[in-house]
Amino acid sequence: MSLWKHLREILVLPGMVTIVVPGVLLYVGKTPLPPILGPLTAIGAVCILVGLALLVTTDWLFLTVGRGSLAPWNPTQRLVVRGVYRHVRNPMISGVFCILLGETLLFRSQWLLGWCAFFAVVNLLYIPLAEEPGLLKRFGADYQKYRRHVPRWIPRLRPWRSPSNEKITSKRNEDK
Repeated sequence: MSLWKHLREILVLPGMVTIVVPGVLLYVGKTPLPPILGPLTAIGAVCILVGLALLVTTDWLFLTVGRGSLAPWNPTQRLVVRGVYRHVRNPMISGVFCILLGETLLFRSQWLLGWCAFFAVVNLLYIPLAEEPGLLKRFGADYQKYRRHVPRWIPRLRPWRSPSNEKITSKRNEDK
């Protein structure tokens, strides 16, 4: 995949959710600039940094291990069960949520709080009803095994390791 195509996908999806929509909401809501210092500002900044770290890490794993991207039109070719994905199944969405929560705290905006809540509800419905059945169809028993051991939202404290006799093959079902 070309670097430009990959960057475009990042700008279209998480960029739209974390930059464009919040920017429009702040403009429409005539939200003033936040105070430079204060506990909410600090907590918001930390949330944004954690979210960015999760986004960068998961995107890199999708590109290098999964051989695809975060975009539904260019899905990963391999099931990614490395790094943060050994602790939780949806770290990318968690990263976006952290960014939105951080922006909400930073700007102290009810508009952003509403957007953050809407994003959370949509993903609470979309992931189990649409994304996970698609992953099960694409990756079969490997995804089923992964799903049994790694929680959807609340991270495991210790990373999951597939026993050697139950090794995850990581390839799409069509490749088997």
